Amino acid sequence: MQTVTRFSVVADVSRETPEIEPAGAASIFGERLDLARRFTDALIAQGEERGLIGPLELPRIWTRHILNSAVAAPLFTAGARVGDIGSGAGLPGLVLAIARPDVRWVLIEPMERRIAWLTEQTNDLHLDNVEIVRGRGEEWAEGPVLDAVTARAVSAFRTLIPITAPLVRDGGELILLKGANAANEITAAEKVIRKFRLSHVRIEPVGDGVVDEPTRVIRATVR
Repeated sequence: MQTVTRFSVVADVSRETPEIEPAGAASIFGERLDLARRFTDALIAQGEERGLIGPLELPRIWTRHILNSAVAAPLFTAGARVGDIGSGAGLPGLVLAIARPDVRWVLIEPMERRIAWLTEQTNDLHLDNVEIVRGRGEEWAEGPVLDAVTARAVSAFRTLIPITAPLVRDGGELILLKGANAANEITAAEKVIRKFRLSHVRIEPVGDGVVDEPTRVIRATVR
């Protein structure tokens, strides 16, 4: 008699279950928390389908993406015009635009489908402090006029410097969201730092006490 072995297949639903909003979200977004929730809900609902995030990101959507971006909000000066290079899903640009309505954000993104997403979210959330530019940072036509430039998960620091520094006015800043390898990225970028005359290059952790792992930010002054 032939024995048939039956295997029960249990779906791993945990990897696709969206993360519950952490308590720290309220302290970061304050009265604009509802906007952050709406944006996060839209990203959960449409992000994978539109190629903005992967399914494995849903269980950490708040901590790894939303709050990881938002904790950098205090680093920007009120009234500043700040560029976000490779804005993609709006991380960090749209999140920061929600957290800091007193800053003007220029979201710079080359891909049409991502531009469509950024435009939809900007309109749906009524963010009047956001400007969207389709193109690469290298194609920026206005010259060094921005007060600061930010970027997240775009490229290594030494690659980002030639893209971002030419967009920033004299005395402006690069404020780049990085990971655990930030110190090594600065070391690898020494020649490019000198070439573009950056000063006060340092790592500034933000979000301590709000998120489990603070966001590492590379800051540098453009001269």
